[in-house]
Amino acid sequence: MARPRNRDYGELRRALIDAGGRLLAAEGAPALSTRRVAQQAGVSTTAVYSLFGDKAGLIREMFLAGFERLAGAFAAVPRTDDSVADLLALGRAYRANALANPHLYELMFGRPIPEFQPDAEIGARIQPTFDALVTAAARCVQEGAFAAADPNDLAVRVNALAHGLCSLELRGALGDTDEAYRHWNGAFDAMVRGLARP
Repeated sequence: MARPRNRDYGELRRALIDAGGRLLAAEGAPALSTRRVAQQAGVSTTAVYSLFGDKAGLIREMFLAGFERLAGAFAAVPRTDDSVADLLALGRAYRANALANPHLYELMFGRPIPEFQPDAEIGARIQPTFDALVTAAARCVQEGAFAAADPNDLAVRVNALAHGLCSLELRGALGDTDEAYRHWNGAFDAMVRGLARP
């Protein structure tokens, strides 16, 4: 049965996506098969085919799910009167999402499955996560917290800093959680000082 009665569509989709992500993260691309994913999720392969069509469809949905979760993390960040604090809060949300979904992070930002190449439609669907950074950076410039700069360029740099720190932390290269947080704060504090209007 594709959708067991004790699981609704959303729950089953998440279970299969997380099972696929854990397999990919733990054992690499060769381990990612519809049969293994179904076994990990405790369902039949029919469920995988019913929800995703095939293995390629599963990988596509794993990729999109990572960005859906990131978008949700960004959306949960409240807007305040402090544009710089809001930008830094998006950075912390990025980190929290990476730590909550480490099994999807490499698929989102790396190429662990060479045959998977996000197409234009996927690109359009994930673009809002980057646009949220552009909007936050633009506020910092417009409100005079940062020196005049292209908000898109600023968003690229914020994203690169967050991605680099998260990648290192997920690999255990920044020490324990407290030490990683110290590195995170230090790096972003230095960035903000460098961008501040003289």
